[in-house]
Amino acid sequence: EKLRVSEPPNAYDFGQIISALNANKDKAACADLLTTTDPKTLPVLLSNKLEGEILLIFIQSLEHYIAGKDPGLAYQHLFYLSKAKRFKVVLALLSKNEKEEVQHLFDLLTESQSDQYSLEDLESLKKVYEL
Repeated sequence: EKLRVSEPPNAYDFGQIISALNANKDKAACADLLTTTDPKTLPVLLSNKLEGEILLIFIQSLEHYIAGKDPGLAYQHLFYLSKAKRFKVVLALLSKNEKEEVQHLFDLLTESQSDQYSLEDLESLKKVYEL
């Protein structure tokens, strides 16, 4: 059964939805969630619950469903994701293959053009992601 996703009202509900999406590895529904979630609210909604698996499903959803259609939105999510608590810890624990997935998303955004970011913005965000 397809998970219905609408913008969650608080961090607890957001966490519950993310857990369900992650358990099902449902990248399409995660993309729906990210599309309906204001990127600026990500750090608050994630609270201190950011984990490697969550970062990865976000990256994969952005890569496969959002970057091609709306690179600006993908960039905004990457930017605010980097402001979440535990981001640096989670980033440090990514495997080489997982880092390559993050790099691939940045490559897609570099190829795409958006008025929401410049190549300089993208380069400085890549440094935040240690790429």
